[in-house]
Amino acid sequence: MQPVSLHSLSELERASLRELALYQLQEKLLVGDLSLSKVRPKGSKSIRQKLESFSKEKKDCSPQTFGIPLCRVIANDRANRQLQETVKSSRRLCVEVEETVTNFRAQMQKRSPLGRGCLLVPYEVFPEEPHSPDFPDHNSSWSQRRGAMSVDCITELSGNSSKLLEALQLSHPHELDPRRNLGKKKMLSLNPITWQVPRIVDRCCKHIETYGLQTVGIFRVGSSKKRVQQLREEFDHGLDVFLDEHQSVHDVAALLKEFLRDMPDSLIPSELYAAFLSTASMEGPPQLAVLQLLLFLLPPCHSDTLHRLLQFLSKVARHAENSWGPDGQEIPGNKMTVSNLATIFGPNILQKEKPGEKDAGAMNLEDSTAIILVVQRLIEHYQTLFMVSSETQHDILRRLFQTDPDVIDYLLRRKFNTVLSTESEDSREEHTPIPMPDQTLESNSLSELYSNVSFLNLNVGI
Repeated sequence: MQPVSLHSLSELERASLRELALYQLQEKLLVGDLSLSKVRPKGSKSIRQKLESFSKEKKDCSPQTFGIPLCRVIANDRANRQLQETVKSSRRLCVEVEETVTNFRAQMQKRSPLGRGCLLVPYEVFPEEPHSPDFPDHNSSWSQRRGAMSVDCITELSGNSSKLLEALQLSHPHELDPRRNLGKKKMLSLNPITWQVPRIVDRCCKHIETYGLQTVGIFRVGSSKKRVQQLREEFDHGLDVFLDEHQSVHDVAALLKEFLRDMPDSLIPSELYAAFLSTASMEGPPQLAVLQLLLFLLPPCHSDTLHRLLQFLSKVARHAENSWGPDGQEIPGNKMTVSNLATIFGPNILQKEKPGEKDAGAMNLEDSTAIILVVQRLIEHYQTLFMVSSETQHDILRRLFQTDPDVIDYLLRRKFNTVLSTESEDSREEHTPIPMPDQTLESNSLSELYSNVSFLNLNVGI
């Protein structure tokens, strides 16, 4: 196995990884009597529960963005996006019907040369049939194609088209079997869940990455309170806000900071505050190993949003120093080093108490310094921290072999096909033929797959 991104793991594997990380942290005495239910946002629903109640939510769902839990923001974004897609679809249908009727009436004036009042209705009057799934149009999106579709391609779909597939991929094959569910917790998906990043965070990051990487003093220079308030109200009212070159980079930067500041639940739950701060006294690989285990404990919505934010801050920091363009002209840097960014965003990412609670604003100098150091390490090493090593993947499969042995075959075959797909792409670049997936799977029977992962038969006391 090769190291993989945390976000490529299935929902079931991520749940097992959280349990594994908690066990290892407790073994190292880095966290005390902590349960995963405490880390989970208070009052939040699982993603499956959100989908099940989606039809009810979209009727009375408030599009609010600021000052509410992160999971609620994402649910509002999903409901608002679905509503917008429905309206757009209705408008397109009305235009198509009107155009068809107009064309048909025009043809009624043209009589057939065969007589008897027959009408010649051109082929274009009728909507064009989509391409066959055997001959897909590569210029069209996945959402415009028919036929079977892998749930691994769900990130390529539009929000509206992915709704059904998102619900399908969150269903376990045995979930409908009542005998398996007696006395058991709900089954988890065997496929990755979609990225859960609030629309406002992603759009602010993209705007600054496009227009503001060379802006000197970004996040430090003041902004227009009136324009920021207007943007805030537009997001809160569910408007489809587009941030283009006409928007001030400083206004967008201030909007992003306000969103993170006003979140009632910080990106890193307060239950993990002390554990994260304890890593400030560590150095080198041991520090990164503990930070990685702590990140594995985060709920998916917090983990995904934190990853997007760290990715963005790392890109901003890479443009901190002056550089030289291809024509020899000096390009000024934004002066926002990793240390400066950690100083600004640290208190919003790591909070001891939630905003509004007693002594929430009080923070001693020692804690403040530790927060800056920890967030600095997160920005510098975010790429490796959100990767899952092959050894950890082995440990996950060991645990699942004891608790859910019937899912091992599916998970192994999915990983095996992913490796084949990667090798196929590399091989096409080198113009080297490789075996077809079906042929390879025939030669690698189920028993051979299990023999190649003999570690599954080991007894694991966790």
